[in-house]
Formats: sequence, C-alpha cells, structure tokens
Amino acid sequence: MSVIGKVIGAVIGLLLFHNPFGLIIGLIFGHIYDSATERTRQPPLGNGFIEPLFAFAGALAKSDGRVSEPEIAAAEALMERLRLDSAQRRAAMERFTAGKQPDFNNTGAVAELKAWCRGRRDHAFIVLDLLLDLVYAEGAIVEPKLVLVRKLCHALGVSEHELVALSAMKGYGPAWQHAQQQTRGQYRPGGEWHRNAPPPQRRPSEVDPYAVLGITRDAGESEIKRAYRKLMSQHHPDKLGDVPDEVKRRSEERSREINAAYERIKQERGLH
Repeated sequence: MSVIGKVIGAVIGLLLFHNPFGLIIGLIFGHIYDSATERTRQPPLGNGFIEPLFAFAGALAKSDGRVSEPEIAAAEALMERLRLDSAQRRAAMERFTAGKQPDFNNTGAVAELKAWCRGRRDHAFIVLDLLLDLVYAEGAIVEPKLVLVRKLCHALGVSEHELVALSAMKGYGPAWQHAQQQTRGQYRPGGEWHRNAPPPQRRPSEVDPYAVLGITRDAGESEIKRAYRKLMSQHHPDKLGDVPDEVKRRSEERSREINAAYERIKQERGLH
C-alpha cells in the first residue's frame, strides 16, 4: 500500500499545528487519501490477470469432458481482443493448456481473478464479459460449465441476475434460459453431458429489455430506475481506467444496450 499520502499529510499537519497532535491528524487524512487511491487504481492487465483468466478459460472448456473447436476459436479470439504480444500469448496458451488438465485447481485461478478485481465490481464485469464468448461457444451452458461460472460469480460478488443481464446484453439471453431448462438431470453414463440444440440467437431488437436490466416484467417504476442507474454506474467506460481498447469498446456497447433497454421499457410503460 502507498505511504505517500501519509508522509505528506504528516508533514502538512506538523507545519500547520506545530505539535504532535497535528502530525497525527495529518497521518489520518494521509491514510484516507492512500486508501482511496489504492481502491481506484486500475490493476494492470499483466500476467497476474492474463494467466488466471486463460487458466480458468481452459478449465471451462474442459469441464464438459472435451475441448471443442468453437471453444478453441473463442480462446484465440480472446487473445486477439486483448492484443497480447508474443510473450503474453505464449503464457496464455500455456495456462489454457494447464487449465484443461484433470488435476487443475480452478479455485486458485478464481482466487487470482478475485485478487485482480480488488473488490471492484466494474473489474468483475470485465472478467465475465471476456469469458462469456467462451462460456457460450457451444450454445447453451451445460451443467459443468454452469457450476464453474457460478463459482466465479460468487467469488467476484456478481449475482445470477446480473450474470443473466450481462449475457442478455451480449445476445446470449436465450442460451442462458435454455441452459436453465435443459441442464438439470442430463448426465449420461460415461461422463458426457447431453447437448440439446440451443434456440437460435435473437437479434438485438428481440432481446428482452427487462432481462438486460436484470429485472422482472412486474417490476415497479422505482425498481426499474434503480436497476438502470446501478447498471450504468457499473458499466460506464469512463470508470475502467487503462484497459485495452477492445474492452472499452465493449463497455461502450453495453452502456448503449442498457440505455436502449431502458428507453424501450419507458416507451412501453409511458414513463418519463
């Protein structure tokens, strides 16, 4: 943790009050400043982020028994989105391979991603947004993937309603609903999970605006407005700091999707 604020605060307090009491007051305010700065500082997208992200991605891909071509393609697309250099790509591929191993400890990867987020929900949404294309690479989520996704969401402090909303904003709302209906009780002898064909992905205009906001259709006006403001606060691109352009672009898209959903609901209900 930084001590710059404490040092400066102590010096200023001593100069202003000319006694130990002033020094203590300055230390307190300096500590508050250091704590606030620490909370708002954007963690770097270095190996401390890339390695656990791709290790968890490997575990996701392997969780249902095999790694498919669509999942490999989604992992490669993720490397492109993050614009990894050659060394980072090599590290990402190594960790993805490690994540596929039967003895891989996904709890460690989850803990590392949680540490990277540092309690910030906007960072948690970055992690989930980057992983969702791989989660849904084969269509609806099968039970083993669903278990891992829920484990990560729990660690990052993201509710299932918020995950559904994020999925809907990426166009995966129908696939999530299909997973909820079809994955339970589908385990077959031999370790394979039956994959029912997912319904066709909806166009943005067909996405349920209530699902985007993470609320039900019987929500009241105050609940709708509260959900909208909360999502806009979480997904606003100005809060992301120094992240890759692709991540910022996706955040801007999410903000537009949230606004569009809110406007549709207001129009339907005649709200102002």
